[in-house]
Amino acid sequence: MQIRVDDLSGQVIRALIVEHLNEMRGLSPACSVHALDLDGLTRPDVTFWTAWRDGELLGCGAMKEPTVAHGEIKSMRTASAHRREGVASALLRHIVSEGRTRSYERLSLETGAGPAFEPARRMWIGRWSAALCECTRSVTIRGATFASAPETDWQHRSLRCNENCKNNGPA
Repeated sequence: MQIRVDDLSGQVIRALIVEHLNEMRGLSPACSVHALDLDGLTRPDVTFWTAWRDGELLGCGAMKEPTVAHGEIKSMRTASAHRREGVASALLRHIVSEGRTRSYERLSLETGAGPAFEPARRMWIGRWSAALCECTRSVTIRGATFASAPETDWQHRSLRCNENCKNNGPA
């Protein structure tokens, strides 16, 4: 598997992002859809990667840089034909490694809280814990699960929440 920075100009990756956005909008409450569209993914504060094997797109992931000390994992998606092949895990390892290279003090992510997101949450918690030691806590607010881990102290996880949803209370 080859993971590389991508400019989102290819039709196959654009189609995967549209599929991702449509599914997220169908599965999550409006205030809990935090997936970036094509414009959001091509902003200067976002790095976007794709995973390939033998010329075939396997999946994608991105990291947004809200501050110079914070990376937010975004737009993780595995192509349907390649689910359960370790694509998301490889992308997550790559993104966490890049966060370390950039000397981020914090890495965070958000994923849905409904039943359709259970496999992703299991993968996130398992890989997140493996990548970041004992970090297994998260918070669910209005249909989304948020987690954040300070790079400088892998043994603790603080919680973050989206401004659009935090005042609405727990789901």
